Amino acid sequence: MKPAPLHERIRAEIEGAILSGALAPGSRIPSELELMGEYGCARMTVNKALSALAAAGLVSRRKRAGTVVAHRRTESMVLDVPDLAVEMAARGQAYRYAPVERRVIEGGAIPLPGSGRTLFVSGVHHADDVPLAYEERWISLEAVPEIEAADFADMPPGSWLLRHIPWTEAENRIGAEAADRACAAHLRIAPAAACLTIERRTWRGEESITFVRQHFVAGRYALTARFGAGTASA
Repeated sequence: MKPAPLHERIRAEIEGAILSGALAPGSRIPSELELMGEYGCARMTVNKALSALAAAGLVSRRKRAGTVVAHRRTESMVLDVPDLAVEMAARGQAYRYAPVERRVIEGGAIPLPGSGRTLFVSGVHHADDVPLAYEERWISLEAVPEIEAADFADMPPGSWLLRHIPWTEAENRIGAEAADRACAAHLRIAPAAACLTIERRTWRGEESITFVRQHFVAGRYALTARFGAGTASA
């Protein structure tokens, strides 16, 4: 098998460090001269690798400032991946997460394609000690093995993932449905009461990270997206 070109190897090694979290957003990438010395290659080879990373949105290249790991490009999404604990604090509300269930699933039918061992966790998000959302989450233990030992008493699983695991792609599905009896009991609302529902999947490269399903009490949470002028017409 023919080995990959050197610029591809450089790109792959830097990309791997970014996706693994070894290089966090804002971290400096070695300069072209430093990479030339490390890999023993021409500037053109290094430039080709960095240009490919920039085109993929993984790094930001600026004159005189050098190349840094790019922050997640939330402006390209209708909705970001929110951290409810941070959102509640920004609204001046006291936040609390109450775990409900936690278990490891050894394969089987789960809403996280391509995963083997999976951690399932559920819990209730509170704002000012009032239930805000009931959450069910499946996390791939193949992609995130360290989360199996994580303690969610002080930090909910969604916040833990945002702080420890970089994601490259996310998909949101928003809807509404009536709460079943179990969900209603957790949220302290009447069965069949209306709830805003959000289902979200995140990936790191080709690897599935998590699938989460959240039921928000109607009237207690709102989704906002701001848009700029684009090519689409209203």
